[in-house]
Amino acid sequence: MEQIQSAIPVEDHRVRVGAQRREKTRLRLLESALRVFHDKGPDAVVIDDFIAAAGVSRGTFYNHFKTTNELLLALATAMSDEVLQIVDPLVLQHDDPIERFAAGTRLYMQMALRYPLWGSFISRAGTRVAARGQLIDVYLTRDLELAQKANRLRIDSIRVARDLVLGSIFYGIETMLTESTHGQHPEHMLRCVLIGLGLPPDEAEAIAFMPLEIPGAVDGPIFSTLTVSKTPLRAGDKPRISTRK
Repeated sequence: MEQIQSAIPVEDHRVRVGAQRREKTRLRLLESALRVFHDKGPDAVVIDDFIAAAGVSRGTFYNHFKTTNELLLALATAMSDEVLQIVDPLVLQHDDPIERFAAGTRLYMQMALRYPLWGSFISRAGTRVAARGQLIDVYLTRDLELAQKANRLRIDSIRVARDLVLGSIFYGIETMLTESTHGQHPEHMLRCVLIGLGLPPDEAEAIAFMPLEIPGAVDGPIFSTLTVSKTPLRAGDKPRISTRK
């Protein structure tokens, strides 16, 4: 009986170590995938690219992901969720649901400039992969539903309103990273969106340009390997890969 009891902690330790090793390998695949997608684009990559970049075997790759699209979705989800872990607490400081999703929109877009490698990735990946079903979708829908219940917006469909905002966010990120645009592009874009959702122009402008607290650096497992851009990208510049060693 004593031998059986003493073996249990050893087995638990092995399971725990195995899970940690598996998670570490998965994270290495995700970190390597960001560089591969940046260099080749999401449509030109093959599984061998990720195997070589991460330094793993083919069997190890398939233990975590079955297709390149599955890896693409996992990377987009993980990075977007890491951003929202520091953005949403700032959003929830606002009682008005319109102020909430307005603040979330601006902060999310500003993070794409602070981390241009991530911004380039999500804009190239497309809104279906970069947003649908992720926390940004959940949080935005939450605030739109609250605004509709409070009769703060004139909308017939939450889904239509959600698509309007999400489409503006990701197209706007691409514009900021690739074209010459106004320094307050998110605010000007958001003002137009809010008017389209039924807010009076004066109120839409006040909310779109309201002061925001500047969030700290994203400290999630993937973002912690990236450095913050100290200077804004110029129109047409290609985001540089910069990682902490």
